[in-house]
Amino acid sequence: MLKPGQKVPALDLPLTIDAQYDLSKQSPEHFTLVVFYRGKHCPICKNQLAELGGRLDEFTKRGVNVVAVSMDGKDRAMHVDAQWETGDVPLAYGMSEETAREWGLYISEGREDSDEPKTFSEPGMFLVRPDGSLYFASTQNAPFTRPPLDQLLQGIDYIVKNGYPVRGTLT
Repeated sequence: MLKPGQKVPALDLPLTIDAQYDLSKQSPEHFTLVVFYRGKHCPICKNQLAELGGRLDEFTKRGVNVVAVSMDGKDRAMHVDAQWETGDVPLAYGMSEETAREWGLYISEGREDSDEPKTFSEPGMFLVRPDGSLYFASTQNAPFTRPPLDQLLQGIDYIVKNGYPVRGTLT
C-alpha cells in the first residue's frame, strides 16, 4: 500500500505520440495528476478521459501536469488516441501488472467473450508532488464511481491556497 507523503513507484512508459513519459522528470508547479484507466474496453473510462481532456486547461492553470495510463498494448492505446476525444491528455500505455500492483491498483481478469484483455488494472487517481511524493490517492476495484473532477479542482485550489498538509500519513 502506498503511503501518503512517501515516494511513489517509478512510471516510465511510452506515449501514443511516439514519445516517452517519465514521472520522475516531471516538474509541475504543484502536482502531477496520474489517472489510471482500465483500457480501450471501458466506456466509463472513455467518458472520464473525454471530461479530463475538456478540462485539461483548468488543471494546467493550477500548476498540475496530467497523464492517463493503462496496461493496454500499443494497438489498443492507439485506438484510444484516435477514437476517443481525449484532447491533449498524454496517453501512456504498456504498464506492467507489477507496476500496477506497486501503485496499489486492483487487477482484474478479462471476461470471456468480451473486448477485455487477459488482465488489466482497475481505475485509480493520484496526485503526486513535484518531489515524487504521494499527496492523494483514490483506487476502485470496479469501473464505477470515479472522483468528480470538480471536487478535485476545488481541492487543489484549497490545498494550494491554504498549504493544506498531506493526510493519511499514519496508514
